[in-house]
Amino acid sequence: MFSKMIEPGFYDTDALGHINNTRLPVWFELARNDLFPLFTPDMDPKKWNLILARLEVDFIGELFFNQPVEVKTWIERIGNSSFVVLQEAWQGETLGARGRVTMVYYDWIQKKSVRITDDIRERLQLHMAAA
Repeated sequence: MFSKMIEPGFYDTDALGHINNTRLPVWFELARNDLFPLFTPDMDPKKWNLILARLEVDFIGELFFNQPVEVKTWIERIGNSSFVVLQEAWQGETLGARGRVTMVYYDWIQKKSVRITDDIRERLQLHMAAA
């Protein structure tokens, strides 16, 4: 599991004083940065080999300004050329949102998905969510 602390800013809130629903996908993306070196260790964008194929977010509880939010990130499933990332946003003991993204291992030259290599698969498995 990866963990990223987010300090919500005033600009993250909506008119009701809650964290705006548009911020959670942004925070989840920020927290996924910890996964990217597993695929591109030097983080060179010219060597990038991932694309996002699906994004879903379930809003479960309220999140508020001026209280840190912990985004937890796990690997939920590993397929042949894709994997599912499970993420949760917690504020103290309150689960505010849960999201999933499907990422695809992609060859930009061939313009198609490719099989996840065994070494990357092993590194992903270190971060699997408990069943």
